[in-house]
Amino acid sequence: MPETKFDEIKVGRGEDLVTLTRWVLAQQQHCEEATGDLTLLLTAIQFGCKFVASKVKQAGLINLLGLTGAANVQGEDVKKLDVLANDIFRNALIASGKAAILVSEEDENAMVIQDKNFRGKYIITFDPLDGSSNIDCGVSIGTIFGIFKVADPENPTEKDLLRSGRELIAAGYCMYGSYCEMILSVGNGVNGFTLDPAIGEFIMTHPDIKLPPRGKIYSVNEGNYKHFDEPSKKYVDAVKQKYSARYVGSMVSDIHRTLLYGGIFGYPADAKSKRGKLRILYEVFPMAFLIEQAGGKASTGTMNALDIIPEHIHDRSGIWLGSKEDVEELESFYKQ
Repeated sequence: MPETKFDEIKVGRGEDLVTLTRWVLAQQQHCEEATGDLTLLLTAIQFGCKFVASKVKQAGLINLLGLTGAANVQGEDVKKLDVLANDIFRNALIASGKAAILVSEEDENAMVIQDKNFRGKYIITFDPLDGSSNIDCGVSIGTIFGIFKVADPENPTEKDLLRSGRELIAAGYCMYGSYCEMILSVGNGVNGFTLDPAIGEFIMTHPDIKLPPRGKIYSVNEGNYKHFDEPSKKYVDAVKQKYSARYVGSMVSDIHRTLLYGGIFGYPADAKSKRGKLRILYEVFPMAFLIEQAGGKASTGTMNALDIIPEHIHDRSGIWLGSKEDVEELESFYKQ
């Protein structure tokens, strides 16, 4: 009987379910330089996602909703579930032994792993619970992450973090809603995996996600319209004449819909947030990486989002991303 190649396996057949772990191992086999380190790191991330997913479902029952009474480094009120999610991911990533530096939205400073016995060669930037302002009302929230390599594993420093998004080697997000789904890219396309709670595994359900050249949906917080610059105002005025508006207010949810249906998502810099609102290292870069890997485009309006070089670990930027032709149309308003 001839050996079945991985690429020939049909997703959806019960006897040939492709789990996230199996898929990652298959990617490793195609890379001559693979050591298994990234596989172990991604295993730690998916464990963290499963753990957080279970806590999100229990949140209303075990007093994890509401505020802690503290604010994070961004000046935002910290939710109880934010703190728990941050601890879960930080502990899982350190225990993997493959992390060199961790950057979290919830921590003011980057964490450099000092113990060489537990230090790896990767930088993980993550927002442990994006959209957490929506936790108490049950709107879908998620975890966003990006992975870089350190220049020198023997001497990792915060200087390793101030680099363009072109140097990302992997990125993804996990969405916690009516179902739990992980979207992941290791630089060769984008795939989606849905958590089957019966077996505790992520199963491939959205192989090789591709954005259409154009969509029919625009997603932007029009409550900030009066603060937009003129190109953004003119674009929104034009796009609303032909597209439907859909805006959740949770970046993971809005990007997930954009990836699956096409269209454009925007959170531009404005008079109120002159550098933009979204954080470059753990929101803008990972999402821009995924969108480009799916055939779309990510832009600030004047430059490609992955070409930004942050000035500090919590630096912010405006962003427009989605179907390639839609984003190029947005850019044309800035060129005018």
